[in-house]
Amino acid sequence: MPEMRKQRKKNGGEQVMGMTMTQKILAAHAGLDHVEAGQLIEADLDLVLGNDITSPVAIKEMDKFGKKGVFDKDKIALVPDHFVPNKDIKSAENCMCVREFARRNEITNYFEVGQMGIEHALLPEKGLTLPGDAIIGADSHTCTYGALGAFSTGVGSTDMAAGMATGKAWFKVPSAIRFHLTGELSKWVSGKDVILHIIGMIGVDGARYQSMEFVGDGVASLTMDDRFTIANMAIEAGAKNGIFPVDEQTIAYMKEHGGRLGTTYTADEDAEYTETYEIDLSAIKPTVSFPHLPENTHTFDEIPEIEIQQVVIGSCTNGRISDIRAAAEILKGRKVADGVRCIVIPATQQIYLQAMEEGLLKIFIEAGAVVSTPTCGPCLGGYMGILAEGERCVSTTNRNFVGRMGHVKSEIYLASPAVAAASAVAGRIAQPQSL
Repeated sequence: MPEMRKQRKKNGGEQVMGMTMTQKILAAHAGLDHVEAGQLIEADLDLVLGNDITSPVAIKEMDKFGKKGVFDKDKIALVPDHFVPNKDIKSAENCMCVREFARRNEITNYFEVGQMGIEHALLPEKGLTLPGDAIIGADSHTCTYGALGAFSTGVGSTDMAAGMATGKAWFKVPSAIRFHLTGELSKWVSGKDVILHIIGMIGVDGARYQSMEFVGDGVASLTMDDRFTIANMAIEAGAKNGIFPVDEQTIAYMKEHGGRLGTTYTADEDAEYTETYEIDLSAIKPTVSFPHLPENTHTFDEIPEIEIQQVVIGSCTNGRISDIRAAAEILKGRKVADGVRCIVIPATQQIYLQAMEEGLLKIFIEAGAVVSTPTCGPCLGGYMGILAEGERCVSTTNRNFVGRMGHVKSEIYLASPAVAAASAVAGRIAQPQSL
């Protein structure tokens, strides 16, 4: 795999500070030897992403400035996933708009019902997001691909339109926060608990427009699914992006999913960080984010008995096969509590098929849960699990804002798949150890 070697740059003969992983990627894509935090740059893009909500707006913006074609039909990915299969006429029209745009422009990477998945799980699975890439998507959780050592960030639909037309985007180079990870996670503790712990520690604006860079010996103990989850929720701390270094696990993942290895960028030893946090993974406990912000986190030594009416296991945050397996391990031989609806949503068709072949879907159905085709659905209050007034839901999704999943007087508690499954059995917020 090509590697950008650590080196100090000179500017006008004077030594300058080294660069972070994110800054190196942005410098390379801007054709510059060096960039600094706060600098405005124009960077080339490796991938532009849109979904069924954001793409129609971007398509209309392209029409406004008279751009008929796209910069590269192979570097655009369109994934209808929020309201699919279509739940109403409006969602059907949005998908038709995207479908026809993809057909007119011969977009290579267009994935719909039967071939699709939740975009941020699907694209890495397809090998479309590579280490060292610069990626924008008209969805805030585009930051997921930082798990692979890419710079990826969410943008508005107008920026998506400009990206599809020109293959470029403007950025203000972000400063960075360093999270030094040590130790290993305990049983039933996952990447979801790690990122909830961090957001609870620094707050929902604690990394505002900064890069969250995860390093240290503890990284090696995290699975790729853990890393995807952590990078996915960097935006919940206000970050521009989250990013992990490329290691043997990353390379193995890339070989399994397409075989292209991308480019590795390593932070300079004298890279500048606004702050460094030491995180001992072995000390992290199962964590739940209470309404109505992800920063409102609690561990089970301080959680009272809270009855629930619904559990959702899925989303771009926690719908991967390891998440499905964790939930199934807890639900096997048990029943969902009376009065609780448990909805399981594998994130892609491949994950759905794998779960079926492993017998996991049978476990869910025998437990009294339901299994959905891949969709974002309930995460944004779309469908497949809307909450009524006064209802409480334990969800493996990423946001628990007021009204996010339905009625403004409903409540969402964010948790890992293990905690969500245990809660479904208990009929209240519960940890796996309590069953």
